[in-house]
Amino acid sequence: MRTDLADRLLDVRTIYLERGVEELPRARQVLERHPDAERIEVLSHQAIPGLYGNEGNVSEWVRNKREVLVLGVKKSLTARRNERSSDFIAPSTSNGCAMACSYCYVPRRKGFANPITVFANIEQITGYLERHAGRQGAKPEPNQCDPVDWVYDIGENGDCSVDAMVSDNVRDLVSLFARLPNAKASFATKLVNRDLLDYDPRGGTRVRFSLMPERISKQLDIRTSKITDRIAAIDDFVEAGYEVHLNFSPVVVHEGWLEEWAELFEQIDAGTNAASKAQLAAEVIFLTHNEGLHEVNLGWHPRGEELLWRPDLQQAKRSQSGQWNVRYKSPWKGTWVSRLTDLMAEKVPYCRVRYAF
Repeated sequence: MRTDLADRLLDVRTIYLERGVEELPRARQVLERHPDAERIEVLSHQAIPGLYGNEGNVSEWVRNKREVLVLGVKKSLTARRNERSSDFIAPSTSNGCAMACSYCYVPRRKGFANPITVFANIEQITGYLERHAGRQGAKPEPNQCDPVDWVYDIGENGDCSVDAMVSDNVRDLVSLFARLPNAKASFATKLVNRDLLDYDPRGGTRVRFSLMPERISKQLDIRTSKITDRIAAIDDFVEAGYEVHLNFSPVVVHEGWLEEWAELFEQIDAGTNAASKAQLAAEVIFLTHNEGLHEVNLGWHPRGEELLWRPDLQQAKRSQSGQWNVRYKSPWKGTWVSRLTDLMAEKVPYCRVRYAF
């Protein structure tokens, strides 16, 4: 582990343990890495008195991410159909994140604190995934997720680059998909963790570096790697055996936004070699926000809301999960999507757009 990166993000002082979880080897590994942390037993990783649902924790948003870990067991093992970024959403091996991107959707469901929860029953999760992939057989035809493999998103509720600093869950997942003949792991990340370069992915894991213009990232991507560092890592991850794609997400509309994206595309073009360019593809996702998250953010990072909460540009829309979110107004959004993808075609024509919305 590269201690400078880990120390910047994590200084674990309190670990909440779901009752009985310390019997699992992965839980013991995490506990051994933080021998001086206070240990507090709880009945459920989802219901921790004083942590979740406590409005007073908003002011301690970043401190909780840095100083608190939760250890639990993933009860429901289900691979959900997705068919956008991936064919399936894998059962989570974590929930929450030590980083603090102010647009992150995960805290919408968790209340006023969002530290990392590590699920310690990794053998059950990898076993389920191997059996699930085996039942799928060969992929019958190409789709926007992948032309050959079934793609499983392994990082829906966290960032695997951070999780890899806490336990070996991510290493185990990369090893699993390196040997599965018909399946590929995928995760988006905003952190450059070069320890992952020492894994052996053998083309079985797709890393999606999330990118946005540097100025906007500095205001919204709290506790993450610099955009320039993410771009600089692309060639190294490709050389190490990963497939590397890009997430242009979230696209935040503001005065002068297209000019800033043009500059970002030029940075990508100058910062990647021919091998990286040949396999590059991207997802383009415009901002979706939420009133509940907006209220939480006002308590710890109101400056970010100057960009994220724009009632003059946004309208309410019910999500697939039934929540009311705000998105950019129609038909403006369609026009903006076209302008950005046209700009991509001009500046990074080799970067295939997997989907844009």
